[in-house]
Amino acid sequence: MRQEKNNIFAGIDWTLVFFYLILVGFGWFNILAASISDEQINILDFNTKYGKQLLWILLCVPIIIFVLFFNAKFYERFASIFYLIVIFSLILIFPLGKEINGAKAWFNFGSMSLQPAEFAKAFTALALAKLLSDRQYNLSLVKNQIKAFTVIFLPAILIVLQPDPGSALIYLAFFLVLNREGLTLNYIIFGTASISIFILTIFWGTNTMFIWLFSIITVIVIYLIYRGGKRLLRFNWHKILITYLGLGLFIFGTGFVYENVFKQHHRDRFEVLLGLKIDNKDIGYNSYQSELTVSSGGLTGKGFLNGDITKGDFVPEQHTDYIFSTVGEEWGFLGSSLVIILFMLMIARIVYLSETHANKFGRIYGYGVASILFFHVTVNIGMVIGLLPTVGIPLPFFSYGGSSLWGFTILLFIFIRLDAHKTYDW
Repeated sequence: MRQEKNNIFAGIDWTLVFFYLILVGFGWFNILAASISDEQINILDFNTKYGKQLLWILLCVPIIIFVLFFNAKFYERFASIFYLIVIFSLILIFPLGKEINGAKAWFNFGSMSLQPAEFAKAFTALALAKLLSDRQYNLSLVKNQIKAFTVIFLPAILIVLQPDPGSALIYLAFFLVLNREGLTLNYIIFGTASISIFILTIFWGTNTMFIWLFSIITVIVIYLIYRGGKRLLRFNWHKILITYLGLGLFIFGTGFVYENVFKQHHRDRFEVLLGLKIDNKDIGYNSYQSELTVSSGGLTGKGFLNGDITKGDFVPEQHTDYIFSTVGEEWGFLGSSLVIILFMLMIARIVYLSETHANKFGRIYGYGVASILFFHVTVNIGMVIGLLPTVGIPLPFFSYGGSSLWGFTILLFIFIRLDAHKTYDW
Protein backbone atom coordinates (compact mmCIF):
# COMPACT_ATOMS: atom_id res chain seq x y z
CA MET A 1 0.00 0.00 0.00
CA ARG A 2 2.81 2.40 0.86
CA GLN A 3 4.49 1.58 -2.44
CA GLU A 4 1.24 2.40 -4.27
CA LYS A 5 0.95 5.73 -2.52
CA ASN A 6 4.47 6.63 -3.61
CA ASN A 7 3.59 5.92 -7.25
CA ILE A 8 1.79 9.01 -8.56
CA PHE A 9 0.26 7.01 -11.41
CA ALA A 10 -1.15 4.22 -9.24
CA GLY A 11 -4.91 3.93 -9.33
CA ILE A 12 -5.60 6.75 -11.77
CA ASP A 13 -8.51 6.33 -14.17
CA TRP A 14 -6.92 5.85 -17.58
CA THR A 15 -10.29 6.17 -19.31
CA LEU A 16 -10.51 9.83 -18.25
CA VAL A 17 -6.89 10.35 -19.26
CA PHE A 18 -7.71 8.86 -22.67
CA PHE A 19 -10.65 11.23 -23.15
CA TYR A 20 -8.43 14.14 -22.12
CA LEU A 21 -5.67 13.23 -24.59
CA ILE A 22 -8.11 12.72 -27.47
CA LEU A 23 -9.89 16.03 -26.88
CA VAL A 24 -6.67 18.02 -26.41
CA GLY A 25 -5.09 16.44 -29.48
CA PHE A 26 -8.12 16.91 -31.70
CA GLY A 27 -8.48 20.45 -30.37
CA TRP A 28 -4.91 21.27 -31.43
CA PHE A 29 -5.53 20.00 -34.98
CA ASN A 30 -8.55 22.30 -35.24
CA ILE A 31 -6.56 25.27 -33.90
CA LEU A 32 -3.98 24.47 -36.58
CA ALA A 33 -6.72 24.49 -39.23
CA ALA A 34 -8.21 27.75 -37.91
CA SER A 35 -4.92 29.66 -37.72
CA ILE A 36 -2.72 28.31 -40.50
CA SER A 37 -1.86 30.44 -43.49
CA ASP A 38 -0.91 29.29 -46.97
CA GLU A 39 2.69 29.09 -45.85
CA GLN A 40 4.39 25.80 -45.00
CA ILE A 41 3.43 24.33 -41.62
CA ASN A 42 6.12 24.53 -38.96
CA ILE A 43 4.69 23.18 -35.71
CA LEU A 44 7.80 24.35 -33.82
CA ASP A 45 7.22 27.95 -34.84
CA PHE A 46 6.06 29.29 -31.47
CA ASN A 47 5.17 32.65 -32.98
CA THR A 48 2.09 31.06 -34.55
CA LYS A 49 -1.10 30.30 -32.67
CA TYR A 50 -0.85 26.57 -33.29
CA GLY A 51 2.81 26.66 -32.23
CA LYS A 52 1.99 28.47 -28.99
CA GLN A 53 -0.87 26.07 -28.28
CA LEU A 54 1.48 23.12 -28.80
CA LEU A 55 3.90 24.64 -26.30
CA TRP A 56 1.08 25.07 -23.76
CA ILE A 57 0.04 21.46 -24.34
CA LEU A 58 3.60 20.26 -23.68
CA LEU A 59 3.71 22.35 -20.50
CA CYS A 60 0.62 20.48 -19.32
CA VAL A 61 2.87 17.47 -18.67
CA PRO A 62 4.76 19.01 -15.70
CA ILE A 63 1.47 20.53 -14.48
CA ILE A 64 -0.18 17.11 -14.47
CA ILE A 65 2.79 15.52 -12.68
CA PHE A 66 2.73 18.30 -10.10
CA VAL A 67 -1.02 17.85 -9.50
CA LEU A 68 -0.68 14.07 -9.18
CA PHE A 69 2.29 14.42 -6.80
CA PHE A 70 0.06 15.42 -3.87
CA ASN A 71 -2.40 13.02 -2.29
CA ALA A 72 -6.12 13.57 -1.95
CA LYS A 73 -5.92 14.70 1.66
CA PHE A 74 -3.66 17.60 0.62
CA TYR A 75 -6.37 19.09 -1.61
CA GLU A 76 -9.00 18.80 1.11
CA ARG A 77 -6.72 20.28 3.79
CA PHE A 78 -5.64 23.29 1.73
CA ALA A 79 -8.84 23.89 -0.27
CA SER A 80 -9.64 27.07 1.65
CA ILE A 81 -6.09 28.39 1.15
CA PHE A 82 -6.27 27.83 -2.60
CA TYR A 83 -9.62 29.63 -2.67
CA LEU A 84 -8.29 32.65 -0.77
CA ILE A 85 -5.26 32.83 -3.08
CA VAL A 86 -7.45 32.91 -6.18
CA ILE A 87 -9.77 35.52 -4.63
CA PHE A 88 -6.72 37.65 -3.86
CA SER A 89 -5.50 37.26 -7.46
CA LEU A 90 -8.91 38.33 -8.80
CA ILE A 91 -8.76 41.45 -6.61
CA LEU A 92 -5.15 42.16 -7.51
CA ILE A 93 -5.94 42.12 -11.21
CA PHE A 94 -7.79 45.46 -10.98
CA PRO A 95 -4.67 47.55 -10.21
CA LEU A 96 -2.11 45.28 -11.92
CA GLY A 97 -3.97 43.51 -14.72
CA LYS A 98 -3.63 43.93 -18.46
CA GLU A 99 -6.65 45.01 -20.47
CA ILE A 100 -7.45 42.92 -23.56
CA ASN A 101 -10.62 43.42 -25.65
CA GLY A 102 -12.07 45.77 -23.05
CA ALA A 103 -11.62 43.45 -20.06
CA LYS A 104 -8.90 43.74 -17.44
CA ALA A 105 -8.66 40.00 -16.80
CA TRP A 106 -5.01 39.05 -17.41
CA PHE A 107 -1.70 39.26 -15.62
CA ASN A 108 1.06 40.04 -18.09
CA PHE A 109 4.41 38.24 -17.67
CA GLY A 110 6.50 39.43 -20.59
CA SER A 111 5.23 37.65 -23.69
CA MET A 112 2.85 35.46 -21.67
CA SER A 113 -0.47 36.36 -20.05
CA LEU A 114 -2.40 34.42 -17.42
CA GLN A 115 -6.10 34.74 -16.73
CA PRO A 116 -6.84 33.91 -13.06
CA ALA A 117 -10.56 33.44 -13.80
CA GLU A 118 -9.70 30.21 -15.64
CA PHE A 119 -8.07 28.78 -12.49
CA ALA A 120 -10.72 30.13 -10.11
CA LYS A 121 -13.26 27.51 -11.20
CA ALA A 122 -11.14 24.59 -9.94
CA PHE A 123 -10.35 26.23 -6.61
CA THR A 124 -13.95 27.34 -6.09
CA ALA A 125 -15.00 23.72 -6.66
CA LEU A 126 -12.46 22.64 -4.04
CA ALA A 127 -13.67 25.26 -1.54
CA LEU A 128 -17.32 24.33 -2.08
CA ALA A 129 -16.50 20.63 -1.64
CA LYS A 130 -14.63 21.46 1.58
CA LEU A 131 -17.59 23.44 2.92
CA LEU A 132 -20.32 20.94 2.00
CA SER A 133 -18.37 17.89 3.20
CA ASP A 134 -18.12 19.19 6.76
CA ARG A 135 -20.01 16.77 9.03
CA GLN A 136 -21.65 19.65 10.88
CA TYR A 137 -22.85 21.30 7.68
CA ASN A 138 -26.59 21.11 6.98
CA LEU A 139 -27.54 22.55 3.60
CA SER A 140 -31.21 22.76 4.55
CA LEU A 141 -30.43 25.64 6.93
CA VAL A 142 -30.70 29.10 5.38
CA LYS A 143 -27.50 30.34 7.06
CA ASN A 144 -25.55 27.46 5.51
CA GLN A 145 -27.10 28.11 2.11
CA ILE A 146 -25.87 31.70 2.38
CA LYS A 147 -22.35 30.42 3.11
CA ALA A 148 -22.44 28.23 0.00
CA PHE A 149 -23.81 31.06 -2.15
CA THR A 150 -21.04 33.34 -0.86
CA VAL A 151 -18.33 30.84 -1.84
CA ILE A 152 -19.85 30.57 -5.33
CA PHE A 153 -20.72 34.19 -6.07
CA LEU A 154 -17.72 36.01 -4.56
CA PRO A 155 -15.36 35.06 -7.43
CA ALA A 156 -18.24 35.43 -9.91
CA ILE A 157 -18.86 39.04 -8.85
CA LEU A 158 -15.16 39.88 -9.10
CA ILE A 159 -15.08 38.39 -12.60
CA VAL A 160 -18.17 40.36 -13.65
CA LEU A 161 -16.43 43.56 -12.57
CA GLN A 162 -13.46 42.91 -14.91
CA PRO A 163 -15.86 42.83 -16.90
CA ASP A 164 -16.10 39.22 -18.09
CA PRO A 165 -19.75 38.18 -17.64
CA GLY A 166 -19.30 35.06 -19.78
CA SER A 167 -16.78 33.51 -17.38
CA ALA A 168 -18.93 34.54 -14.40
CA LEU A 169 -21.96 32.81 -15.92
CA ILE A 170 -20.25 29.44 -15.43
CA TYR A 171 -20.64 29.70 -11.66
CA LEU A 172 -24.34 28.95 -12.06
CA ALA A 173 -23.20 25.37 -12.75
CA PHE A 174 -22.48 24.95 -9.04
CA PHE A 175 -26.23 24.96 -8.36
CA LEU A 176 -26.29 21.47 -9.89
CA VAL A 177 -23.78 20.45 -7.22
CA LEU A 178 -25.87 22.03 -4.47
CA ASN A 179 -28.96 20.25 -5.76
CA ARG A 180 -27.12 16.92 -5.68
CA GLU A 181 -26.21 17.60 -2.05
CA GLY A 182 -29.77 18.33 -0.98
CA LEU A 183 -30.60 21.92 -1.96
CA THR A 184 -34.26 22.19 -2.85
CA LEU A 185 -35.18 22.36 -6.52
CA ASN A 186 -37.08 25.57 -5.78
CA TYR A 187 -33.92 27.60 -6.35
CA ILE A 188 -33.36 26.12 -9.81
CA ILE A 189 -37.06 26.43 -10.67
CA PHE A 190 -37.06 30.05 -9.47
CA GLY A 191 -33.90 30.81 -11.47
CA THR A 192 -35.26 29.16 -14.62
CA ALA A 193 -38.57 31.01 -14.29
CA SER A 194 -36.76 34.32 -13.76
CA ILE A 195 -34.62 33.83 -16.86
CA SER A 196 -37.70 32.87 -18.89
CA ILE A 197 -39.63 35.96 -17.76
CA PHE A 198 -36.56 38.10 -18.43
CA ILE A 199 -36.26 36.83 -22.01
CA LEU A 200 -40.00 37.04 -22.70
CA THR A 201 -40.07 40.60 -21.36
CA ILE A 202 -37.34 41.55 -23.84
CA PHE A 203 -39.18 39.76 -26.65
CA TRP A 204 -42.69 41.07 -25.98
CA GLY A 205 -41.92 44.32 -24.21
CA THR A 206 -42.70 45.34 -20.63
CA ASN A 207 -46.36 46.29 -21.09
CA THR A 208 -47.33 43.22 -23.14
CA MET A 209 -45.52 40.85 -20.77
CA PHE A 210 -47.18 42.52 -17.79
CA ILE A 211 -50.68 42.05 -19.29
CA TRP A 212 -50.09 38.43 -20.37
CA LEU A 213 -48.50 37.24 -17.12
CA PHE A 214 -51.02 38.96 -14.87
CA SER A 215 -53.91 37.61 -16.95
CA ILE A 216 -52.58 34.06 -16.59
CA ILE A 217 -52.03 34.43 -12.84
CA THR A 218 -55.49 35.93 -12.39
CA VAL A 219 -57.10 32.98 -14.17
CA ILE A 220 -55.13 30.57 -11.95
CA VAL A 221 -56.15 32.47 -8.80
CA ILE A 222 -59.82 32.50 -9.79
CA TYR A 223 -59.67 28.74 -10.44
CA LEU A 224 -58.01 28.08 -7.06
CA ILE A 225 -60.59 30.22 -5.27
CA TYR A 226 -63.35 28.35 -7.11
CA ARG A 227 -61.89 25.03 -5.95
CA GLY A 228 -61.00 26.14 -2.42
CA GLY A 229 -63.76 28.61 -1.68
CA LYS A 230 -63.61 31.62 0.56
CA ARG A 231 -61.46 29.74 3.06
CA LEU A 232 -58.58 29.64 0.57
CA LEU A 233 -58.91 33.37 -0.17
CA ARG A 234 -59.05 34.23 3.54
CA PHE A 235 -55.81 32.44 4.37
CA ASN A 236 -53.79 33.16 1.19
CA TRP A 237 -54.74 36.64 0.06
CA HIS A 238 -51.39 38.03 1.29
CA LYS A 239 -49.48 35.43 -0.79
CA ILE A 240 -51.55 36.35 -3.83
CA LEU A 241 -50.82 40.04 -3.27
CA ILE A 242 -47.09 39.39 -2.81
CA THR A 243 -47.03 37.34 -6.04
CA TYR A 244 -48.64 40.17 -8.02
CA LEU A 245 -46.33 42.76 -6.49
CA GLY A 246 -43.17 40.67 -6.94
CA LEU A 247 -43.87 39.83 -10.58
CA GLY A 248 -44.77 43.43 -11.36
CA LEU A 249 -41.54 44.72 -9.86
CA PHE A 250 -39.51 42.03 -11.66
CA ILE A 251 -41.05 42.79 -15.06
CA PHE A 252 -40.62 46.54 -14.80
CA GLY A 253 -37.17 46.05 -13.25
CA THR A 254 -36.20 43.91 -16.24
CA GLY A 255 -37.27 46.65 -18.61
CA PHE A 256 -35.34 49.27 -16.65
CA VAL A 257 -32.15 47.18 -16.47
CA TYR A 258 -32.36 46.26 -20.14
CA GLU A 259 -32.78 49.86 -21.28
CA ASN A 260 -30.57 51.66 -18.77
CA VAL A 261 -27.94 49.20 -17.46
CA PHE A 262 -27.23 46.98 -20.46
CA LYS A 263 -24.91 48.50 -23.03
CA GLN A 264 -26.05 48.78 -26.63
CA HIS A 265 -23.99 45.81 -27.84
CA HIS A 266 -25.58 43.63 -25.13
CA ARG A 267 -29.07 44.68 -26.26
CA ASP A 268 -28.12 44.08 -29.88
CA ARG A 269 -26.98 40.53 -29.13
CA PHE A 270 -30.25 39.66 -27.38
CA GLU A 271 -32.33 41.21 -30.15
CA VAL A 272 -30.42 39.38 -32.88
CA LEU A 273 -30.78 36.08 -31.00
CA LEU A 274 -34.53 36.58 -30.45
CA GLY A 275 -35.07 37.58 -34.08
CA LEU A 276 -36.07 41.14 -33.22
CA LYS A 277 -33.26 42.47 -35.35
CA ILE A 278 -31.46 41.08 -38.38
CA ASP A 279 -27.84 42.16 -38.45
CA ASN A 280 -25.47 39.83 -40.27
CA LYS A 281 -22.84 42.49 -40.89
CA ASP A 282 -22.25 44.01 -37.46
CA ILE A 283 -23.27 42.65 -34.05
CA GLY A 284 -24.67 39.41 -35.52
CA TYR A 285 -21.76 38.84 -37.89
CA ASN A 286 -19.91 36.34 -35.66
CA SER A 287 -22.95 34.14 -35.07
CA TYR A 288 -24.06 34.31 -38.70
CA GLN A 289 -20.65 33.33 -40.06
CA SER A 290 -20.28 30.61 -37.42
CA GLU A 291 -23.65 29.04 -38.31
CA LEU A 292 -22.79 29.28 -42.02
CA THR A 293 -19.42 27.61 -41.41
CA VAL A 294 -20.90 24.73 -39.39
CA SER A 295 -23.71 24.08 -41.88
CA SER A 296 -21.31 24.12 -44.83
CA GLY A 297 -19.62 20.96 -43.55
CA GLY A 298 -22.59 18.76 -44.34
CA LEU A 299 -22.55 15.17 -43.14
CA THR A 300 -18.86 14.26 -43.43
CA GLY A 301 -17.15 17.65 -43.72
CA LYS A 302 -14.77 19.09 -46.28
CA GLY A 303 -11.69 17.39 -44.88
CA PHE A 304 -8.80 18.49 -42.68
CA LEU A 305 -7.32 21.85 -43.82
CA ASN A 306 -9.91 22.03 -46.63
CA GLY A 307 -12.38 24.37 -44.98
CA ASP A 308 -12.57 27.31 -47.35
CA ILE A 309 -14.60 29.51 -44.96
CA THR A 310 -12.12 28.75 -42.18
CA LYS A 311 -9.18 29.49 -44.49
CA GLY A 312 -10.83 32.75 -45.53
CA ASP A 313 -10.84 33.86 -41.89
CA PHE A 314 -14.50 34.83 -42.08
CA VAL A 315 -15.28 33.83 -38.47
CA PRO A 316 -13.69 36.21 -35.94
CA GLU A 317 -11.98 34.51 -32.98
CA GLN A 318 -12.45 31.15 -34.67
CA HIS A 319 -9.43 29.64 -32.93
CA THR A 320 -10.84 30.52 -29.48
CA ASP A 321 -14.56 30.77 -28.67
CA TYR A 322 -15.69 29.66 -32.14
CA ILE A 323 -13.34 26.70 -32.58
CA PHE A 324 -16.29 24.31 -32.86
CA SER A 325 -17.23 25.94 -36.18
CA THR A 326 -13.95 24.60 -37.59
CA VAL A 327 -14.97 21.12 -36.44
CA GLY A 328 -18.32 21.52 -38.17
CA GLU A 329 -16.85 22.65 -41.48
CA GLU A 330 -13.91 20.26 -41.80
CA TRP A 331 -15.31 17.19 -40.01
CA GLY A 332 -19.01 17.62 -40.68
CA PHE A 333 -21.99 16.43 -38.67
CA LEU A 334 -20.33 13.10 -37.91
CA GLY A 335 -17.14 14.69 -36.56
CA SER A 336 -19.11 17.28 -34.55
CA SER A 337 -21.28 14.53 -33.08
CA LEU A 338 -18.18 12.55 -32.14
CA VAL A 339 -16.75 15.53 -30.25
CA ILE A 340 -20.00 16.02 -28.34
CA ILE A 341 -20.18 12.29 -27.57
CA LEU A 342 -16.60 12.34 -26.23
CA PHE A 343 -17.44 15.25 -23.95
CA MET A 344 -20.61 13.54 -22.72
CA LEU A 345 -18.74 10.28 -22.09
CA MET A 346 -16.10 12.16 -20.10
CA ILE A 347 -18.74 13.93 -18.03
CA ALA A 348 -20.69 10.71 -17.48
CA ARG A 349 -17.48 8.96 -16.40
CA ILE A 350 -16.76 11.72 -13.87
CA VAL A 351 -20.29 11.46 -12.44
CA TYR A 352 -20.02 7.65 -12.23
CA LEU A 353 -16.66 7.80 -10.47
CA SER A 354 -17.94 10.52 -8.14
CA GLU A 355 -20.75 8.26 -6.98
CA THR A 356 -18.20 5.57 -6.03
CA HIS A 357 -16.50 7.92 -3.53
CA ALA A 358 -17.17 7.01 0.09
CA ASN A 359 -15.78 10.42 1.06
CA LYS A 360 -18.10 13.40 0.47
CA PHE A 361 -15.27 15.75 -0.45
CA GLY A 362 -14.25 13.70 -3.49
CA ARG A 363 -17.84 13.16 -4.57
CA ILE A 364 -18.80 16.84 -4.32
CA TYR A 365 -15.67 17.99 -6.12
CA GLY A 366 -16.35 15.45 -8.88
CA TYR A 367 -19.84 16.83 -9.38
CA GLY A 368 -18.32 20.30 -9.51
CA VAL A 369 -15.98 19.22 -12.31
CA ALA A 370 -18.79 17.51 -14.25
CA SER A 371 -21.10 20.53 -13.87
CA ILE A 372 -18.46 23.02 -15.01
CA LEU A 373 -17.57 20.94 -18.08
CA PHE A 374 -21.23 20.37 -18.94
CA PHE A 375 -22.03 24.08 -18.66
CA HIS A 376 -18.99 25.10 -20.76
CA VAL A 377 -19.70 22.59 -23.52
CA THR A 378 -23.43 23.35 -23.67
CA VAL A 379 -23.08 27.15 -23.70
CA ASN A 380 -20.13 27.24 -26.09
CA ILE A 381 -21.64 24.91 -28.69
CA GLY A 382 -25.05 26.55 -28.27
CA MET A 383 -23.37 29.90 -28.98
CA VAL A 384 -21.55 28.59 -32.05
CA ILE A 385 -24.67 27.12 -33.67
CA GLY A 386 -26.79 30.19 -32.85
CA LEU A 387 -29.00 28.80 -30.08
CA LEU A 388 -27.47 31.05 -27.41
CA PRO A 389 -26.08 34.60 -27.47
CA THR A 390 -22.36 35.21 -27.73
CA VAL A 391 -21.03 35.22 -24.16
CA GLY A 392 -17.36 34.47 -24.75
CA ILE A 393 -16.53 31.25 -22.96
CA PRO A 394 -14.07 28.64 -24.31
CA LEU A 395 -14.71 25.05 -25.33
CA PRO A 396 -12.78 22.90 -22.79
CA PHE A 397 -9.46 21.45 -24.07
CA PHE A 398 -10.24 22.79 -27.57
CA SER A 399 -10.12 26.57 -27.53
CA TYR A 400 -6.85 28.42 -28.02
CA GLY A 401 -5.25 29.76 -24.85
CA GLY A 402 -2.82 28.62 -22.19
CA SER A 403 -4.87 29.77 -19.20
CA SER A 404 -7.97 27.94 -20.41
CA LEU A 405 -6.09 24.71 -21.18
CA TRP A 406 -4.12 24.74 -17.92
CA GLY A 407 -7.20 25.65 -15.88
CA PHE A 408 -9.23 22.74 -17.26
CA THR A 409 -6.24 20.41 -16.93
CA ILE A 410 -5.84 21.27 -13.24
CA LEU A 411 -9.60 20.97 -12.71
CA LEU A 412 -9.72 17.48 -14.24
CA PHE A 413 -6.50 16.03 -12.82
CA ILE A 414 -7.25 17.08 -9.26
CA PHE A 415 -10.34 14.91 -9.59
CA ILE A 416 -8.28 12.10 -11.13
CA ARG A 417 -5.96 12.29 -8.12
CA LEU A 418 -8.88 12.30 -5.65
CA ASP A 419 -10.37 9.31 -7.45
CA ALA A 420 -7.07 7.40 -7.47
CA HIS A 421 -6.66 7.83 -3.70
CA LYS A 422 -10.27 7.26 -2.71
CA THR A 423 -9.55 3.77 -1.32
CA TYR A 424 -6.81 4.62 1.17
CA ASP A 425 -6.41 8.35 1.72
CA TRP A 426 -9.59 8.82 3.70
